[in-house]
Amino acid sequence: MTTGSDVPIDELMRVLALEEAGEDQYVGQNYHAPHGRIFGGQVLAQALAAATKTVGGDRPPHSFHGYFLRPGDPSVPIELAVERLRDGRSFSARRVQAVQHGQPILSMIASFQTPAQGLDHQAPMPEVPRPHELPTFSERLAEAGHRPDDLGPLLRSQPFELRHVQSPLFLAPGPEKVAEQAVWIRPIAPLPPGPLLHAVVLAYVSDYTVLEPTLRAHGLAWTTPGMKTASLDHAMWFHRPVTFDDWFLFVEESPSASGARGLGLARIYSADGTLVATVGQEGMFRVPQ
Repeated sequence: MTTGSDVPIDELMRVLALEEAGEDQYVGQNYHAPHGRIFGGQVLAQALAAATKTVGGDRPPHSFHGYFLRPGDPSVPIELAVERLRDGRSFSARRVQAVQHGQPILSMIASFQTPAQGLDHQAPMPEVPRPHELPTFSERLAEAGHRPDDLGPLLRSQPFELRHVQSPLFLAPGPEKVAEQAVWIRPIAPLPPGPLLHAVVLAYVSDYTVLEPTLRAHGLAWTTPGMKTASLDHAMWFHRPVTFDDWFLFVEESPSASGARGLGLARIYSADGTLVATVGQEGMFRVPQ
């Protein structure tokens, strides 16, 4: 793992440790939000964590679909209300509303399944450089003439390390307009054990880079002047058990952008090439003309 403080991981665990507030009611605190609004992955992870608390531990999540309805206010805790839609012999379904100021900011339906045997195949992991063959984010910044302190607390507060196979889009567009990329991601310190927790943490980080192929395809960066972006919805399918204790490879693409919206897809592989999850997210992109 990377050297340095594991405080960001401790803070992430605090945010995901929801407080009970009544029957199937929970309250979540907020992670550091330097841009004045809550990171969407946090709300996704908290909603999934709330749903898991109402399902037996023998039924891990296999999918969820959430709609972002309003920006989250980082100064106010999030109220999470879980509705038990169904408990069958093999599957359970839950609806979760994340609420602030009396209004929903996220609405999610999640499904859980008792582990079962059946058909089994997966798309192979592509051949890409391994993480140790790629520059760190700090090294990328240095190559571009920046120091880590130039990004201040935003960089220091991240609980995950990212290594882009292509150039990252934090400060400048990529050299080529292509609608695909690959990113290695891992926690900066070990997570507590537990497959449900690791699935929730993977949901959190699944919102990091999935929309970047849309930016890359059009020669844009996150810092493009005047550009406005927002996540609209987010779907995730867990194919196999998650143990997020090492590098995971996010293989991402954007098959379409139109109507001021861009679609991002990601296949998530563990370091040994196992396909553990697939993500789809649509985002709003408004670019100055």
